[in-house]
Amino acid sequence: MARSSWRFGSLAGVSALALAATGPASAQSTNQAGASTIEEVVVTGLRRPQAQQNVPAAVTAFTADAIEMAGIEKPADFIDLTSNVTLVETQNAGNAFIIIRGITQARNSEPSVAVIVDGVQQVNAAQFSQELFDIDQIEVLKGPQGALYGRNAIGGAIVIRTKQPTDTFDTRVKVGVENGFGYSARAGISGPLSEKVKFRLAGSYVNSDGLIRNAYLDEKADPYEDLSLRGTLLFQPTDNLTVDLRGSVSRLRTQALYFNIVNDVNNTSLPVRVNNPGQNDRDMNGTSLRVAYETDAGTLTSVTSYDQVKEILTGDAFDFLPITESLFYQILGFDLNQSQYLNVKAWSEEIRFASPTDQPFQWSVGGYMIGTKRYISTGNMIDRGQGVFPVYRTPSTNPRNPQFSFLADAQDNFAWALFGSTSYDLSEKLTADLSLRYDKDKRENTTLTPTAYLPNVAGFPAGRSGEVRNETFTSWQPKATLTYKADEALTLYTGYSKGFRSGGFNQTGVGAVAAANGILGVSDVFKAETASTLEAGFKSQLMDRRLRLNGSVYNTISDNSYFFVFLAANSTQNLGNVPETRLRGFELDATAFLTTGLQVNLGFGFTDSKIKEFADPTVLGNEAPLISRYTFNMGVQYSTELSDSGLTGTARADYRRIGKTWFDIQNSTVRDPLDLVDVRLGIEGEGWNLSAYSDNLFNKKYNAEFSPGGFVFKGRPRRYGLEAGVKF
Repeated sequence: MARSSWRFGSLAGVSALALAATGPASAQSTNQAGASTIEEVVVTGLRRPQAQQNVPAAVTAFTADAIEMAGIEKPADFIDLTSNVTLVETQNAGNAFIIIRGITQARNSEPSVAVIVDGVQQVNAAQFSQELFDIDQIEVLKGPQGALYGRNAIGGAIVIRTKQPTDTFDTRVKVGVENGFGYSARAGISGPLSEKVKFRLAGSYVNSDGLIRNAYLDEKADPYEDLSLRGTLLFQPTDNLTVDLRGSVSRLRTQALYFNIVNDVNNTSLPVRVNNPGQNDRDMNGTSLRVAYETDAGTLTSVTSYDQVKEILTGDAFDFLPITESLFYQILGFDLNQSQYLNVKAWSEEIRFASPTDQPFQWSVGGYMIGTKRYISTGNMIDRGQGVFPVYRTPSTNPRNPQFSFLADAQDNFAWALFGSTSYDLSEKLTADLSLRYDKDKRENTTLTPTAYLPNVAGFPAGRSGEVRNETFTSWQPKATLTYKADEALTLYTGYSKGFRSGGFNQTGVGAVAAANGILGVSDVFKAETASTLEAGFKSQLMDRRLRLNGSVYNTISDNSYFFVFLAANSTQNLGNVPETRLRGFELDATAFLTTGLQVNLGFGFTDSKIKEFADPTVLGNEAPLISRYTFNMGVQYSTELSDSGLTGTARADYRRIGKTWFDIQNSTVRDPLDLVDVRLGIEGEGWNLSAYSDNLFNKKYNAEFSPGGFVFKGRPRRYGLEAGVKF
């Protein structure tokens, strides 16, 4: 099929505009008439500090106050408040798929966005879904940001900044209880150690019995325990030199794999009935060193990091029913359970030299390197009703849970990049931004499956154990933007950007197995994906800064986007490629102070996806998988003084509607629009606060994911509780 042509006319065919507003709870001030107005937020997502309304990109920012007011404690919380962005949480803690403007993610794939925490980019998708605590600001940039952040910024970037060390001692503690039964404690302490050294320590502990019932075992299927700690040491020996050392640990203990098997994603009638509760343990460790040296010519910055992620996952296997009721038992006379182990270690180094930001011509240049070692094993064991036991690097010899199948791979990857960017004020009102980055990603995969466990099917001949495969993926990623500042109240921008996501390896021989089973688009190697986007937008402030209205339209051509396939013939999880997908859409958001203390946020995002090229002609024109047709957000927040002593009360409600969502390239099932409501009530005094909240207030039952083969994973039910915080 011929490639789609690029035309700005395709943008004009899109019927509305999109905005990135200030988030769910904008800071406010008062104008000369005494009315509430929206304060400006400074964002750094484009690698330099800018007022949000001047940034030539769709960026949603959540300040520390907004995070507190909205009760943001996990990534799902701020994603639910962002138009045209959705999150699919499924299977286990390390599987959470971000979809931005139709750029999707799947099992075993690279992320669809670059996630940067305190200047360090996360190296593995399994790191994303974690507790958010002691956070200063969150920024969500929509559209390819590859020129700025490199590989995996194909859908956008999420920039998270934790609270920084302070010059004076500051302590914050928050505790909570909720249904489940669950309880939590979060705390942070900061201050000076000497005239030139400051520190910050923060921690979070969350424990819940769970909310989803396992009807067979008569217990909760989703107990949750997480302990996370973070430390920062900031050393400023001179006015020009800053040394920032950070470390973090996270220990998560939960359960997973409590699927149901249905034909319709809207079928929520089946209870969880697995006979193995299993385990899902994830350990994460990270450390980084950031050194910045300022000169008259610019700032030289070095960021060095090391991360490790380990996750063990066990539980029931298909069809997730008690032993004697399972399909395998009926056919083979025994049932199966499963185990998966992931271990990823990565180091990275970025060096950047940037000009001062207070001049009409700004520039930066730099380089980036990352080395990753990854091991993964997965397999099935015979379920003898005595439990499921974890399997790490070698097949199980446990007679209570003997190995039935086993696959293992190791990867040794190295990537590097060179980049540069410029920004030039062509006039007082017109600015041009140009960025270019070249990424090269070399990947080496070694098959570690013992010969005895290589599947005896076509494509898996004996002797493949130890096979080494090499692939190299490269891409130029340009970004060009024109910004026109019509006046203080209106900014217009338009531009082109390209994003890139590395390809990778499926299990050896799956291409032949897929072909033998009539599944097209799957081979031993899945290709790199690129996305090219044309975008135009505006940002405005009206009614004496009491109303903020921003918008943009975009047209994206995605080459080799991913889709997920589970091959029952050899029990493998695989990624396939869709050669070409077209994504068109828009967003429109508004933030307004209607009266003093009363704030309203509205957001609408629309994405029209079409598969334009594929080996199977019957799927041409279908919606691409995991993409929701639209999102609609509405938030109302009212704050008022309750007494002359400074006591303040706040009431907040957030409504989100997610449009029809397709989950596979065949469009075999589509989830109906989903409506969710969250509410919070709070009072705040001098140095303390108390809040009551409910997420999914009306206990809407829905399936968060449908995976080919009929696997559905239940969405989060109603959650409610109380929180109390103190500051001193």
